[in-house]
Amino acid sequence: MGLKTSIPFFDGARQSSVHNESLFNLVRFVVVLILSCGILCQADRAKAKSDLSRGEKVYQKNCASCHDANPPGKASSIESLKSMSSASIDYALSVGKMQTQGASLTVNQRRALMSYLAPLTASGNVDKMHWEDAMSCTNAVATDVQVGSLDNPGNDVVVGNFGFNKHNHRNLSAAQAGLTTSDFSSLELSWVIAFPNISTMRGQAAIVGNQLFLPVADARSLYAIDISARPCLSWVFKSDRPLRSSASYGVLDNGRKVVFFGDSTARIHAIDADTGELIWRTAVGQHPRSLGTGTPIFHGNRVYAPVSQYEISIANDNRYLCCKSHGAVVALDAATGAKIWTSNTLPDAKPVRDRGDGQAIWGPSGAPVWTSPAIDEKRGLLYIGTGEATSEPAHKHTDAVLALDLTDGSIRWSFQATANDIYLERCFGKERSLNCAKDKDTVYRDVDFGASMIIAPQVNGTDLLLAGQKSGTVWALDLDREGELVWRQDFGLGSALGGIHWGMAYNDRQLFVPVNRTTPFHQQAEQRPGLHSLDPVTGEVLWSHFIDPACPPGRQAVKNCWGNRGLSGAVTVIDGAVVSGSLDGMLRAFDAQTGKVLFEYDTVKYFSSINGVKGYGGAIDNASIVAANGLLFVNSGYATHTGMPGNIFMAFKPKLNN
Repeated sequence: MGLKTSIPFFDGARQSSVHNESLFNLVRFVVVLILSCGILCQADRAKAKSDLSRGEKVYQKNCASCHDANPPGKASSIESLKSMSSASIDYALSVGKMQTQGASLTVNQRRALMSYLAPLTASGNVDKMHWEDAMSCTNAVATDVQVGSLDNPGNDVVVGNFGFNKHNHRNLSAAQAGLTTSDFSSLELSWVIAFPNISTMRGQAAIVGNQLFLPVADARSLYAIDISARPCLSWVFKSDRPLRSSASYGVLDNGRKVVFFGDSTARIHAIDADTGELIWRTAVGQHPRSLGTGTPIFHGNRVYAPVSQYEISIANDNRYLCCKSHGAVVALDAATGAKIWTSNTLPDAKPVRDRGDGQAIWGPSGAPVWTSPAIDEKRGLLYIGTGEATSEPAHKHTDAVLALDLTDGSIRWSFQATANDIYLERCFGKERSLNCAKDKDTVYRDVDFGASMIIAPQVNGTDLLLAGQKSGTVWALDLDREGELVWRQDFGLGSALGGIHWGMAYNDRQLFVPVNRTTPFHQQAEQRPGLHSLDPVTGEVLWSHFIDPACPPGRQAVKNCWGNRGLSGAVTVIDGAVVSGSLDGMLRAFDAQTGKVLFEYDTVKYFSSINGVKGYGGAIDNASIVAANGLLFVNSGYATHTGMPGNIFMAFKPKLNN
């Protein structure tokens, strides 16, 4: 306004001169601004390029020996690292598995490394656009998205823990799932939820009535999803640390409904299932390197929580003094989180010998528990499997099955499957750590019991305990004779990432055994992985379906297609079908009686999600395959241990008018 009122005091010529001069000054200002911006942008680009170069140098010096190893070890590939968020990488370097390596980096080196590995997520991601608020059940708008029939309304528990029941059968009836065997031949994708800045979907959901409780590890969130209509979020619980285990469910004596899970620092959480409110949180770790991998189980107003460890992944670094951690099971009061008892798999470690540089090797250590317990109400016992030793001496409770007294945690009996299995990552080849055991002292196999124990009632009134090991062996133990061996069935040599990995399934007549890639990284033998049906009485193989990599010309882009083969994740029986996912991202359903493939779906592609986040599928691993209300639910994406990253939770339904 001031400029307009001043102009009439000048004649027309003067006004024109002022106008031209103003225009010239404006143009000059714009040109200078553009040039300045160009110089600044070039400077910013140069700085970003410099940061990238610096970060790549940090990676090559400190990380590449493990993450780019050939042959690959358990360390995630650089492609998997680059699919993670900067927050996840920072957590791993500061308080997670890589804290020993992170401690040797300066602040600037760590920042440069994160800029190199996660350049798109370091400053946030547009996919985060408040999707959780938009998907809230209070904001969601009903659409024509169809779901299956609601055969399980109300508060019926469909999936209450890792094994679906306390005997870990992983078996759902047609009534529980709302799906029959014939439905699998006509399954189609119903909807997808995708999670931003996530590379691994490791948690299995618990399902009660129309509520599905899904833990998403790197999102640090437990999602309560209403699946009765178009999916919506009833509530979201946010943790301050990444989640680790699958979800389990229980109803306290006072009627309160609770969801339980473990996080990456071995803390057990109890969350109100109706409101998402934190009830209690208890640390159960025995050591700074403890993990909460196995799913806690609710029984008798107690929560039984398994404890694992990750010294196996970090002690190949000479800067780390190995090894003092061990596995455990901790019994907690389900109402308060108070500890009732702790059962350690090993005695406390003591100095064993000089490792060659004046520092001591400590032992015994290891025997982590990453199985989810089985509860034997009849005998008052709880069954777990343990893993390898991480230092000498290899205790008898390593690579073993343990029976714990439910009352006080005392070990009533044990069965060791593999002796002298002392294992740290990359203790073969030229670059051996000072912490590595001498070759003469170890079979060096890393053949944990990862699959949860199955209590299998027999027609003659006896009960067998069926145990799957990463050695590729199924063991059948007599529960009335304190774990006496009844039979064994071997599938190849197994490996650190192979054999029987996360879980088998049982339907009273058959045991279904998924076998992962079975070639140890440091051996050249080759065996074919696949799915096998066994007679639980004799161990006889009834049928086998061998899995070859699905690598036709149109699918060659799948990362490491020929190497990502096999069935690592836990399988699930639904009516007369067995459902399994593979490391190359294929989802399949098999006829339980014959092994015939009823359904096959490739999850390695991009998806449009109902929550607006860009979705992509990858490896199907760990545990996720559950069903309810006529829908089959599956996670896709597992960037851990050389797997293909992904960020989706999928729901399938039978085609209408089938």
